[in-house]
Amino acid sequence: MTASYPDLVAAALREVEEITPERLAERGPADVALVDVREGYELAQGMIPSAVHIPRGVLEGTIPAAGWERDRPIVLYCAAGERSALAAAALQQMGYGRVFSLAGGFGGWRARGLPWVIPNSAGGLESGRYARHLALPEVGAEGQKRLGRARVLVVGAGGLGSPAALYLAAAGVGTIGLADYDRVDITNLQRQVLHTTAGVGVKKTDSGRMALAALNPEIGIRAHDVRLEASNVMEVLDGYELAVDGADNFPTRYLLNDASVRSGTPVVHGAVHRFEGQVSLFDPRSGPCYRCLFPLPPPPELAPNCAEAGVLGALPGVIGALQAVEALKWLLQAGDPLVGRLVTFDGLAGEFRTLSYRKNPACPACSDPSRPPPLVDYDQTCAPAPR
Repeated sequence: MTASYPDLVAAALREVEEITPERLAERGPADVALVDVREGYELAQGMIPSAVHIPRGVLEGTIPAAGWERDRPIVLYCAAGERSALAAAALQQMGYGRVFSLAGGFGGWRARGLPWVIPNSAGGLESGRYARHLALPEVGAEGQKRLGRARVLVVGAGGLGSPAALYLAAAGVGTIGLADYDRVDITNLQRQVLHTTAGVGVKKTDSGRMALAALNPEIGIRAHDVRLEASNVMEVLDGYELAVDGADNFPTRYLLNDASVRSGTPVVHGAVHRFEGQVSLFDPRSGPCYRCLFPLPPPPELAPNCAEAGVLGALPGVIGALQAVEALKWLLQAGDPLVGRLVTFDGLAGEFRTLSYRKNPACPACSDPSRPPPLVDYDQTCAPAPR
């Protein structure tokens, strides 16, 4: 027998005692442990004074670190009172005896004219989290605020996406999207540092979201639990100003490039094979695209994946970290982005090389702006139809 989300909320409300905004205001938020369980990006709407922010996705694993006694009154709130009811039921199961859910959530609190504040009005700068960024003239307070407003899509929560997403989250990128349709497998853990042994069998988007929220609860994480296809790639990409390509296969890489050309969204490219990796930045508005370098997808027999060819576990960490550097540079408009340059790394030799390349006048994707490339699922065709 299955239960819908409303069914789960209704069941939780039968177990959990709600507290009205008026009653909480009379008691005083400082008299209880007040926990905001919304996502980081929702905090821009405001927050109840004295509340502690612990996102719902990491609540059970994080709240013991708060050190609260099990009999201390705890009031949880979300936007409307549904997620907080589910969270309160979970805490009751953990042995917390006096847990309440705020009826109507933050929306109900604010609608009654009760006090609220905009947290971290300087983009989280007061917390000291970004102190080392603030010391950099190329970042500073304004740059950190810019990162806090940024929206970056990480395609693939695997070997490359793991370090890239972790460093983007640590840097304070305001909204990070994770696009992946796979589940964590034991063979992933040799290189995919976003996941843990306890997460084997869990959706990578769920595992990744929990890891990123635990690292930086001030940001928002959006999960796209889908396989990128011609039918959904534009929808997934919509709203993001930059994409980080952590895909481990050519069909996704070529599809993302074609969507990038159509939307104008830059892509930070990364790829690894055995002991070697490469990084570049493809900005279709100002430089070459991926197809300028590699016009057509290779046939499957010439494109072995990591399972077939193997990869040194630490190598994706090097390349993924470089992708994060390029993403942050682009968001901050600092330094010289790798547009028209491909950096390669040979792990066995310990050598980096930089290769320059230009926009290909015969590129099948970006040579004619009036004829954007068609969006094609390459899994079956392995090569696009002639234009």
